[in-house]
Amino acid sequence: MSQGGNTRDGVLGGVARQCHRHRRATVLAWVVLVAALIMLWLRFGAAADNAFTGSDPGQTLLNEHFPRQSGDALTLAIRSAGPVRDTAVRERVARTLAAYAQAADVTSVTDPYTTPGHVSADGHIAYATVQFSVQGSSIPGSEVTTLTDDATTASGGGVTFSLGGDVVDSAETPYGGPENGIGVGAAMVVLLVAFGSLLAMGLPVATALFGIGGGLSLIALLGHVFPAPSFSPIVAAMIGLGVGVDYAMFIVTRFRTELVGGKDPEEATVTAMGTAGVSVLTAGTTVVIGMLGLLILRQQLLTGVAIAAAATVAMTVLAALTLLPALLGCTGSRLARPTLLSRLRQRRTGAARETARVRPGAWERWAQTIQQHRIVATLASVAFILLLAAPALTMKLSMPDESAQARGTMGYASYAAMAQGFGPGFDAPLIAVTEHPGQITGIESALRRTPGIVAVTPPVTSHDGQAAMLIAYPATGAQDAATNALANRIENTELPPGAYLTGPNAGNVTFANLIGQRLPLLVATVIVVSMVLLLVVFRSAVIPVKAALMNLLSVTAAYGVLTAITQWGWGGRFFGFPEKMPVTTWVPVFLFVILFGLSMDYEVFLLSRIRERYRETGDNSKSVAQGLASTGRIISAAAAIMVVVFCSFLATPDVSVKQIGLGLAVAVLIDATVVRLILVPALMELLGRANWWLPKRFRRDEPKTPPYAPPAARISRVCGSGRRD
Repeated sequence: MSQGGNTRDGVLGGVARQCHRHRRATVLAWVVLVAALIMLWLRFGAAADNAFTGSDPGQTLLNEHFPRQSGDALTLAIRSAGPVRDTAVRERVARTLAAYAQAADVTSVTDPYTTPGHVSADGHIAYATVQFSVQGSSIPGSEVTTLTDDATTASGGGVTFSLGGDVVDSAETPYGGPENGIGVGAAMVVLLVAFGSLLAMGLPVATALFGIGGGLSLIALLGHVFPAPSFSPIVAAMIGLGVGVDYAMFIVTRFRTELVGGKDPEEATVTAMGTAGVSVLTAGTTVVIGMLGLLILRQQLLTGVAIAAAATVAMTVLAALTLLPALLGCTGSRLARPTLLSRLRQRRTGAARETARVRPGAWERWAQTIQQHRIVATLASVAFILLLAAPALTMKLSMPDESAQARGTMGYASYAAMAQGFGPGFDAPLIAVTEHPGQITGIESALRRTPGIVAVTPPVTSHDGQAAMLIAYPATGAQDAATNALANRIENTELPPGAYLTGPNAGNVTFANLIGQRLPLLVATVIVVSMVLLLVVFRSAVIPVKAALMNLLSVTAAYGVLTAITQWGWGGRFFGFPEKMPVTTWVPVFLFVILFGLSMDYEVFLLSRIRERYRETGDNSKSVAQGLASTGRIISAAAAIMVVVFCSFLATPDVSVKQIGLGLAVAVLIDATVVRLILVPALMELLGRANWWLPKRFRRDEPKTPPYAPPAARISRVCGSGRRD
């Protein structure tokens, strides 16, 4: 082992050397850090905030002048085999409503028999509204469970009580759950197959879990400044597990290669961090850039999600660059020993010793085949991706309502009863509120004449006489695009100044409008910033453009497959979607920022090796073939890990999280197979030396480096190694 640091180690190499030498202290520091963050999380963590509506003047009016109506509300649906007005049924309903009226934070419970419009036309379905004084996030889960249990207990004898509402849905289909551990187990299996060693398998998993633990703790603490919705931790954990395991795997693979090549553990660690570590830092930076692109939308909760995911990815990168070198130091040279799989392979092939690559000529032969048929490969792969992307042209966006709940849940039972008795639009009420009570009569008349509105409640004036409100029910449900169009039409043409459309459904429409307005700026910013980063790293003006186009192809293919499965219903039940439904409004935004970063990961790892070979040989075709040969196996294993991790989230009950997991899994699968193994080598062969073109004005500023320097030599003075790979 070297007694002193090498001046050419670079910052990452120097940090790796120190972490390797002081491995016990480094591991202990990480244990203490993560434990402290978890303790702070449990004691001071911020509560989730699921209000996507942002600043809502209508809700502000309700809070100020209708405090009894400003909190959350639940709907108690009553379905009776006989007439709901029968004396026996009325007595059972009265007893049930009396119990609900005594619940904590309940301000009122409407009587369906005295409130106009609360009994269906056929007389077999009625409903009562249970009004709370607080928002749903302030209602304890135990209280919701008690209320749903009361409804179940009261049911029987031909009468069924079903409680519905956002808090009921959250309790029955929470974000995440114990099934999310499936991803960790699946990743371990893939790593074990890839490495053939329990020790090599354990290092990436341990590193990723430390990073995720620290990241999730930071999410809860940062929530006081950047409020985040309930799904933030599960999305952050999903991304963190995928990239954390992948990043550590790339470094472990390079470390193992250096050990087999004859280096001692310390020098192997420094070399691995100076090469693969630089790629990990670059790749992690692109993911963080993608997530922080959500800040452009200037929507509070999306900002919270962006900060949460970026913090988790940053922690996994930090763990890969500091904790992992210490863990590698603890393993010594044991990773250089032949595994059982390699010994069996040696016996079968008669090989003299284990090499760092399995079937070293297979990937090169594949690349050469693609290069020989580059035009056909390019056209065929692009056509295939565009075919997958085609359904995205019909994509509809909406926030999920109770119609998307799993069959058998009380939330869906409530929705089904109300839709049967009062129409699907009951689930999408539009609340009109005005600060000029004299306007309310005109608003009522205008809404009753509006096509698409089937019912309007009588206006109500606040106790202080400063505001008035009413509720309009559309003919279509919350998942129908016609409802969104109706809400926009009312907001723009039917309401006078001082009047506002509010409520959950109106808020969802406003949120969808905001996404549509600011999404182009988000896409352009993320693409430009990522291209600039690749320009700095690879010193090529062509590579960034090609990478951006490849990533956009992967994203659009994911959109298309997601639309076909969830919206068209192609195999939807197989993937856990109970019925056809639009894509959740925020899902495409998240898919874009996440996938653009993840796709850049594979681009960086592949092109780094290709660039190294090109600087050595100056032969573009040979460089592409050898670069693919040295990374094909590891990229395939990394993609397999991400796919199984993301697919594990199909086991979660929430349909929005299912959509995120499905979209990510599809995109990574396409990106790591069709794009990286076919389209990239075919295009690079077509472009030839033009791949590495850079305008002269930038080449003049390029530092002089030996021809064998790795592609990240341009930033080696900051974070990498300038040694020969």
